[in-house]
Amino acid sequence: MKETSGAATAADWRAWQESWDRQQEWYLPDREERFRVMLDMVEALVGPAPRVLDLACGTGSITDRLLKRFPEAVSTGVDLDPALLAIAEGTFAGDERVTFVTADLKDPEWTAALPYSSYDAVLTATALHWLHSGPLAALYGQLASLVREGGVFLNADHMPSGDTPRINAAERAHRHAAMDRAKDAGALDWRAWWELAAADPVLAEPTARRFALYGEHADGDTPSAEWHARTLREKGFAEARPVWCSPSDSLVLGLR
Repeated sequence: MKETSGAATAADWRAWQESWDRQQEWYLPDREERFRVMLDMVEALVGPAPRVLDLACGTGSITDRLLKRFPEAVSTGVDLDPALLAIAEGTFAGDERVTFVTADLKDPEWTAALPYSSYDAVLTATALHWLHSGPLAALYGQLASLVREGGVFLNADHMPSGDTPRINAAERAHRHAAMDRAKDAGALDWRAWWELAAADPVLAEPTARRFALYGEHADGDTPSAEWHARTLREKGFAEARPVWCSPSDSLVLGLR
């Protein structure tokens, strides 16, 4: 990663954005396929010019793909992580289609910080496993009020089934063997990526604040896709089901 001094340039922020994507792909080799299906469902259900909430947006990976595919879309990214938000804000600086909001999804009043009272689509990926099931169910209830009637919520995350322990173990062993080979070839894992961020003159301070907020990693839950779909229906979505899955991950859609 190129070091910066003083203010980072647009190229520096884009390099950090791409570095984050590569690090995430080390864990999720089918990450782009998840994004593709997610945006397919957005287009199918709410059209090619949606107002989108990028929930727990991180560096803005979803927003990046959203705007490349749908130039007339608008996006609100919401997150609490100061380092990832710094990258997102730097990457999309000057783009009037994009707004970023700092908010804690566990705060009952977090939606008050949003610029819109409703959204065509709320999208999130590899993020809500940071929440335990109780707060996540409460969040789903809030989203049912935030997504307009006919709008969609899509959550892509690790959603293992508790009914298949041997399949789960075999899949995990196979996936981690591939990850070990990639790491031996130079791929950055999560910890190594954050060590680079902490050493960067521009990201060092927000990275320190980020670890003061979260510690090493939040201890959330990974309920099954069936749990997510059932809870979305219980919280006010008219329909909900998985629309894509891999051996380890699922993409669950809720329709208002």
